[in-house]
Amino acid sequence: MRTRLGLVMVVVLAACLQVGCIVPIYSSSPDVRARQLIFVSEGYRHIPEIWDRIWGLDMPDVATPYRTHGGVI
Repeated sequence: MRTRLGLVMVVVLAACLQVGCIVPIYSSSPDVRARQLIFVSEGYRHIPEIWDRIWGLDMPDVATPYRTHGGVI
């Protein structure tokens, strides 16, 4: 009896872990859910610009394509 109850508890626990979250993160309405997803993903849109700023890729190029004299004329 105990082993059967333990086995049932293990199966129920495994099934609960595979189901997902009990409370849904997003609304069930497609319009509201689309607005929520856009709001959530809006922060991820700026990651490439932040990466460019960190590595200095958005800075102007200091190597000029033409020769400069460099001295006083």
